[in-house]
Amino acid sequence: MRAPPDTANGAVSPGARSALAEPLFRRYFLAMCLSNMGTWISRFLLGWTAWDLTHAATWVGITSTLLLLPTFILSPLFGVVSDRVSPRNGMLATLASQGALVALTALTLAGGWFSLGWLLFLALGMGSVTAAHQPLRLALIPRLVERDALPSAIGISAITFNLSRILGPAAAGWLLLHASPATAFACAAALFAGALSALLRVHSIGIAGDAGQGSVLAQLAEGLRFARDHPTIRLILAVTLVNGLLGRTVIELLPALSGKLLDGAATTLALLTACAGAGSVLGGFLLTRHRSDEAALLHMMLYSLLGATLVLLPLHWANGLWAIAGIALLLSMATTMAGAGSQALAQLTVSDQYRGRVLSIWTVFTMGAPAIGSLVMGALADLFGFVAVVTGFATLALLCVGSLWRQRREL
Repeated sequence: MRAPPDTANGAVSPGARSALAEPLFRRYFLAMCLSNMGTWISRFLLGWTAWDLTHAATWVGITSTLLLLPTFILSPLFGVVSDRVSPRNGMLATLASQGALVALTALTLAGGWFSLGWLLFLALGMGSVTAAHQPLRLALIPRLVERDALPSAIGISAITFNLSRILGPAAAGWLLLHASPATAFACAAALFAGALSALLRVHSIGIAGDAGQGSVLAQLAEGLRFARDHPTIRLILAVTLVNGLLGRTVIELLPALSGKLLDGAATTLALLTACAGAGSVLGGFLLTRHRSDEAALLHMMLYSLLGATLVLLPLHWANGLWAIAGIALLLSMATTMAGAGSQALAQLTVSDQYRGRVLSIWTVFTMGAPAIGSLVMGALADLFGFVAVVTGFATLALLCVGSLWRQRREL
């Protein structure tokens, strides 16, 4: 079994090491690629099916909410579970559940039994399983690689996630064009089955350590206290919050940015989205080259957050499609490096006893900040203009970065 990272003595490697050099991670890598594609194909199909079934934006929004809401409510609870069980075995259960839900959807579509009720059940079911899957996945990664390969593993994970976010919807659209919704869902189920088969080849991953005693809620409270009292974890969560409220929020609002600052055409949005995707992949690649030095990761994380703010400040003077496309690329690269870097630093800092709980809190911050930020920034942009609001957010974020630098010196 792969030894967990040594967090007790603070030992670090002088250089970076590729996670793909680790046999267990190579086996997991295939499962990760297949499950990411299955997830993004399924998400796209759910949104498309909601519109095709109802032709109402309200139901599309409700479907999206049911996919995301369980993460905010259930992820911290499943973080406790991930500290109690083998993360590999837990992921086998979540992958099997995702595959079963998608396969049942394909059957109901093929049989003509699909309805709005089934759509909402599927969205809630997929959202709940995803809420369980994320803390298990985050707890598994450091069990597959040596400490000096952990930034590489997280960078590779970010690359595959962002590539799947681009390729998955494209594949789903192609399947809808050339086949049927039932066939498209069946292909997604096959991807989950392939991921399950690949993960079965990852052996000898037991329970990480002693998760403590008491009820789930008591252990969750213990994990929250640990995160609150640990200065580095507090700093990581603060960076994650600012990063989500600024960079990731702007990326989520690319459709509005395209409409307000450019012509709003589909090709324009496609180019901006592609540039943002390329920036995310580049950011993930740069993280794979980073060594597992906690101080160096902390500097990289803060410099990336600083870069995201500086990229947005001159938005007022950005004229034309290519200037804004360049901003989208650089912003996405900096945001990915800050976000994935914060995950890497959290993984290196936290002990196995609290890993699942702390990383589940990190997940809530990661997903919740852009959700809240998009709502607030979008509403303010309608009132005061997109450029003024983004510049204001970037200025506030710059002040926050200064405060975070001062906190770093106190560690």
